[in-house]
Amino acid sequence: MTLNRPALAVLGASSFFYVTAETIPVGLLPEIAVGLDVAESDVGLLLTSYAVVAAVSTIPLTALTMRVPRHLLLAITMAIFVVSQAAATFAPTFLVLVLARLICALAHGVFWSVIGPVTARLAPPGQAGRATALVFVGNSLAIVLGVPLGTALGQWLGWRTALGAMVVGGAICVIGLMKVLPKLPPRPHDLNVRPVAQLRAAIALGRDRQVLLLCVITALLVIGHFSAYTYIAPLVRRDAGLEGAGLSVLLLGYGFVGLITNYAVGRFVDRRPGTMLVGLLAVLAVSVALLAPVLGLVPTVIVTLLWGGAFTAIPVLLAAAPLRIAPRARDAASALYVVAFQIGIGGGAFLGERMMRADHLGVLPLVTAGFAVLAIIVIVTVGRRAFPARLSEEDHHRAEAQLVS
Repeated sequence: MTLNRPALAVLGASSFFYVTAETIPVGLLPEIAVGLDVAESDVGLLLTSYAVVAAVSTIPLTALTMRVPRHLLLAITMAIFVVSQAAATFAPTFLVLVLARLICALAHGVFWSVIGPVTARLAPPGQAGRATALVFVGNSLAIVLGVPLGTALGQWLGWRTALGAMVVGGAICVIGLMKVLPKLPPRPHDLNVRPVAQLRAAIALGRDRQVLLLCVITALLVIGHFSAYTYIAPLVRRDAGLEGAGLSVLLLGYGFVGLITNYAVGRFVDRRPGTMLVGLLAVLAVSVALLAPVLGLVPTVIVTLLWGGAFTAIPVLLAAAPLRIAPRARDAASALYVVAFQIGIGGGAFLGERMMRADHLGVLPLVTAGFAVLAIIVIVTVGRRAFPARLSEEDHHRAEAQLVS
C-alpha cells in the first residue's frame, strides 16, 4: 500500500480553506470593523463565537454522524462551508456575519474530527504521521498564502470579495472530495454502536490520562497563541508601523517560514514528537515575548517570523497524537482534540479582546509566552506519554483487528 497522494492533496486543499476562512478576520480586522461600523475588538470576537460553537457541537455531532460514510461526510461538511461563506459574503450587518460563521462552526468540528482518521486510513502502516503532515501542508499554506492573500484581496477589493473567494475554493473542494476520495464506509464497530453510546464513549475517553493531557496541553498553548495572534494587526502596527500591504507581506513571511518548519517536522513527526513540540514551544515563547516592547521595524519582523515558524508546525504534532494514543477510538479522540483546540482559539481570542479593551495591547505577547512556558512544563513533567512515537506495524495491525472485531 502506498500513500494516496491525490486524496491527500484534496484533503489538504479542504483544510486550507477551512483554516483560511476561520482566521481571515485576523488580517481583515480593520476593514471589517469599518465596513460594518463596529470596534476592532468586536471583530476579534468572530473567532471566539466560532470557536465556542465548534467546541460545544463537535462531540455530539461527531457521534451522530459515525454511521455516515467518511468520504460523503467530508463532502457534506465542505458543502456547509460553502453555504456559510456565501451567507457571510453578503451579510448586511455584523450580527448576520456572526450567524453565518456559526453555521460553518457546526460543520467545523466534524470536519476536523474526521480528517485525521481518514488520513490514517489512506496511509500505509506506520506512515499515518507522515500522511498527516502532508495534509497539514494545507494548514501551513493557509497561513502562508490564504490569510496574506485574503488580506491583500480584502484591502484591495473589499473584505466581501475575500470571503467570496472562499466560496469558490470551497466549491472546488466539494467536487474534488466526491471525485478523488475512495469510498470509506464506517468501521464495523461504528455501525454496531448507537450514537448515544458513541457520545458516552467519547466523554469517557476524556478521562483517559493520555487523551486528557493532550487536550490540556493543546488548550494551554492555543489559548496563549490566539490571545496575541488574533490582534497581530494592531500589534505590528504599534511595533513597526506596518499596515495595509506591509501587514500582508509580513503575514506572508510568517506563513512561509511556518511552511518550511512544517516540512521539517513532517520528516520526523513519527520519531520524537514530544521533544520536537517542546523545542517549538521554546522558540515560540522567546520570540513572542520579545514583541512586548516596541522594537521597531526590523526586530519586529524577525521575531514575528520566528513566531510563525514555531507555531505553524505545532498542529502537525498535535493532530497526529490522537491517532497513536487511542488507535481504537480515533474519531472520538480526534473530536476531543478538536474541542480542546477550539476552546483554545475561543479562549485566546476572548482573552485578547479583554486585554485590548483595557488598553493592554503590549501585554498580549507576554501572555502568549507565559502560556507556552506553562505548556512546556506540563509536557516535561507529566505529558510526554501524550506524544508517543508512531505505532509499530504490529501495533497498527492489532488496532485494525480490534476495530473490525
